[in-house]
Amino acid sequence: MVDISNSLLSPGEEENHIEIQESNNDEQHSLAITNYTGEARDDLSASINHFVETLNHFNLRNLGYPSNQELKYDGLGALLNYPINNAGDPFKGSSFGLNSSEFEVCVLDWFAKLWDIHKGHYWGYVTTGGTEGNLHGILIGREQLPDGILYTSQDSHYSIFKIARMYRMQCVKVATLISGQIDCNHLKALLLAHRNKPAIINLNIGTTMKGGVDDLDLVIQTLEECGFTSDRFYIHCDAALFGVMLPFLKRAPKITFQKSIGSVTISGHKFLGCPIPCGVVITRLKYINNALSKDVEIIGSRDATITGSRCGHTPIFLWYRLKSKGLKGLKKDVEKCIMNASYLHGRLRGAGIGAMLNEFSNIVVFERPQLNADNDDFTRRWSLACQGKIAHVVVMQHVTTKMLDSFVSEFLQKRFQAQCIADHVGSSNCSCSMHDGFLH
Repeated sequence: MVDISNSLLSPGEEENHIEIQESNNDEQHSLAITNYTGEARDDLSASINHFVETLNHFNLRNLGYPSNQELKYDGLGALLNYPINNAGDPFKGSSFGLNSSEFEVCVLDWFAKLWDIHKGHYWGYVTTGGTEGNLHGILIGREQLPDGILYTSQDSHYSIFKIARMYRMQCVKVATLISGQIDCNHLKALLLAHRNKPAIINLNIGTTMKGGVDDLDLVIQTLEECGFTSDRFYIHCDAALFGVMLPFLKRAPKITFQKSIGSVTISGHKFLGCPIPCGVVITRLKYINNALSKDVEIIGSRDATITGSRCGHTPIFLWYRLKSKGLKGLKKDVEKCIMNASYLHGRLRGAGIGAMLNEFSNIVVFERPQLNADNDDFTRRWSLACQGKIAHVVVMQHVTTKMLDSFVSEFLQKRFQAQCIADHVGSSNCSCSMHDGFLH
C-alpha cells in the first residue's frame, strides 16, 4: 500500500516516506508505482514485454469466453498518439476536433442496414460494451413506459438484473427451456398476472451460458394474446455475440426492426474482435427525444449517450475490421466457428462426456470438470466459464480443431467422475450412469 498523504514533504523526504507493502510476488512488486523520479523507458518496456509473454501463454488456451483473438490492427498503431474523444451525439459531431464521428457513423450505418432500419429512422452510438448497450436500451424502454415491468429470462446476462436495480425497476424473472430459450408459457402467465402494467422485455439473442436464442416472433405473439398492444410493450434485444453471427446463417432467427423491437445491442470485442471492449446500440430515432437528450454548448453537441467522454479509437477499430473483412469474410468466419463448435460437440459426445450444442450456436455446453485436487488448475488453464454443474467453450475464430483435440484429450486424462447434468442439458445430452443409455 502506498502512503503519500503528506504532500508538503520535499522530494527526497517524500520518496523515503512512501511505504511499499511487502509482497512475495516479484512481478507484482515490479509493477508497483513507487519511483518518485519516474522510471527509465527500458525498464517500462521490460515490464510490458514480460506481460506480453504472459498474454501469449494464456492466448494458446482461451476457450471459455467469447473473445476473438485473431487481431490484425498493426496499421492503426499511430492512432495511439492521439487522444481521440467522441463526446456527444455522433450524428452531431462536437467542438472537440480530435474525434472520429465520421468513422462511428459509418459503423452505425452498417449495423442499421444489417438489422433493417433505414437511415433517418434510427439512432445509435458506439458504447463501452454490451452492458452499456443494455443500459441505454432498457432506459429507452423505461422512458417510453415509466410504470412498465421489466421481464427477462433467468438465463439473462447478469447486467440485466444489475440495470433493474440501478433504475429501480420492478423486474420479473422468466423461466427458460433446457436450451436456455425463454419459456413463453411462463411468460404468458406472468404477463396475465401483471396485465395492468406495460411490459418492457429484454430478449436474449444468445444467452451467456448456453447460447439459447429467444423466439422473437413467439414473444410478440404472446404479448398480443395477453392483450398488450404495441404502445404497451417495448422489446430490447441483447445480441452481444450472436447479433453479428445470425444474419450470416441460413434459416437462423432474424433480427430486424421490421418487427416490433425498440433496440438492439452487440459487443464489438466479441465476434468482431476489437482489442478494446466496446459495443454498438441501435434504436429508433423517434425515441431519442428531449427526455433522453439535451444540447450541451460546451461540447458543441447533443448529450444523448450514457457516458460523456467516449473512446474515439474503438469506432475506428470496428470500421477497420468491417472494411477489411467484408460481408464475405464475416460469413466465412461465422461458418468456421459453427463448424468447429459442431466438431467439439461430436468429440465430447464420442468420448462419453455429456454435452449440448444449440442450433445456430458456437457455444458448446458440457459437464463441469470434476477433477482431482492435483488437477484443479485445469479450468483456469483453459479459461473455462463455469456455472453450477456445467461449463462451456465458446468456439471463436482463433480456435482450431487441434486446440480442441488437445482440450478433450487433457479433459479425459484428468477426469475421474462424470456428473449428472440432465437438469441443465436434458437427459439425451447427459452421460452419467443414469442417462448414458440416452446417448446416441
